[in-house]
Amino acid sequence: MTYPKFFDEIETIQLQDPLADVLGAFQNGEYEISYLEVVKGAGHSCPTVTGAYLMTQYALKALYPNTRAVRGDIEVFFKEELEEGVAGVIGNVISYITGATDKSGFKGLGGKFARHSLMHFGSEIDGASARFCSKSSGKCVDVFYDPSSIPADPVMQPLMQRIMQGTASKMEKERFGALWQERVAKIFANSDKIISIK
Repeated sequence: MTYPKFFDEIETIQLQDPLADVLGAFQNGEYEISYLEVVKGAGHSCPTVTGAYLMTQYALKALYPNTRAVRGDIEVFFKEELEEGVAGVIGNVISYITGATDKSGFKGLGGKFARHSLMHFGSEIDGASARFCSKSSGKCVDVFYDPSSIPADPVMQPLMQRIMQGTASKMEKERFGALWQERVAKIFANSDKIISIK
């Protein structure tokens, strides 16, 4: 399997999952999720998937500063409706990491470990990209993601047009993909400038 090597350099998200512990999937329910795993789940790497990963990473560090984030304890709110813009794509990535879903998730085991109804769209959260809350502590953080300061290479637009028209050469397709991932890498490298938490 070949992929951009910077994927391996991205900090993983550390989790503790009580359900995974009970069902014997991971010792103490402890595991980590990498950007590479998220890319596999999404089927691609782009600024939206990157933003969802970074927003979750930053929010969970703020909510669980001295310990692993607890999967199933995290509730997420979005201003946009599910069908609006890229809200669904972002929601899918965050759901993969946190376990939070709207109504489609796990209903629980013996009245515990439910994952459904933990993700909400069309919420009143001002201008934040998303709000993350810990059910156990009641603490919430608003996360803002704006990658506009990392512009795309101007060469990408004409290359994309040629790809969409089916006229791009193999070399042009590879060039476009390389430039696309270069921007993703820059977003990760400059995450402290494009992610903020309140």
